[in-house]
Formats: sequence, C-alpha cells, structure tokens
Amino acid sequence: MAFGDKFKAMRNNAGISQEQLAGILGVTKRTIINYETNQTLPPTDLLSKIARYFGVSIDSLVSEQEEFVALAYERGGGRGASEAEALVAQVSGLFAGGRLSDEDKDAVMRAIQNAYWVAKEESKRKYTPKKYREKARER
Repeated sequence: MAFGDKFKAMRNNAGISQEQLAGILGVTKRTIINYETNQTLPPTDLLSKIARYFGVSIDSLVSEQEEFVALAYERGGGRGASEAEALVAQVSGLFAGGRLSDEDKDAVMRAIQNAYWVAKEESKRKYTPKKYREKARER
C-alpha cells in the first residue's frame, strides 16, 4: 500500500478532517490532498511529525522506494524526484517475473540507490565550476 493510502486511512480512522490535520501538521489542506492522492510525499521532517502524531514508525508509513524519492526531492527538487522515480521504475522492471527473493531485491535496490547518490555527489564535484566550489567551502 502506498503512503497516501495509509495516510488517508489513518486520518479517517482518527476521525479528523483534512483541514484539521493540516492545522495540526502546519501545512495546507492542498498539501494533505496531495499526500492522500499519492501526488507527493512529505519531506522527512514532516514524515517524522506524521509518524509521531499517529503513533507509528516512519518505516510503516513509507517504502524504501518512496523514502528514496522523497529524499531525492529534498536534495534535488522536482527534477531529482523525477529522476529517482524513473530509476525506481526501471529497476523494478528488472525484477518482473524474476526469481530473486524479496530480501535480494531489496539489497539490489539499496545498492542502486547508493550508487545513485555517489554518482550525484561525483557529478556535483566534477561539474560545479571552481569558483562556486570555493564559495561553498568558505561557508
């Protein structure tokens, strides 16, 4: 079950409206709607707040793939999230009809996600102009 479906079910089970939950979490009703319809994922700090409010673990709210996409959004905005979603979709396609155990699939997915972050950092280091790298070091 996707995050949005779990989120909506928890809100409904708690008997609170989208407006009430938005006020509790400090976001807009539109944000709650986007989460419930699986259009976006909350940033990790808000995810933590949601987990605390409903008394559940973050792991029970999101899958590793959803967490990866959310982190990619935080680090690279919409473009980063799109790239992460495409990567997850492509890798998931590799497993279709395969014989790997779920644990092995998870291990492969984690390795690919790790390689993605390493490549992003290497790309940033390699292609950021020197004058901007020096300014970043001064901060």
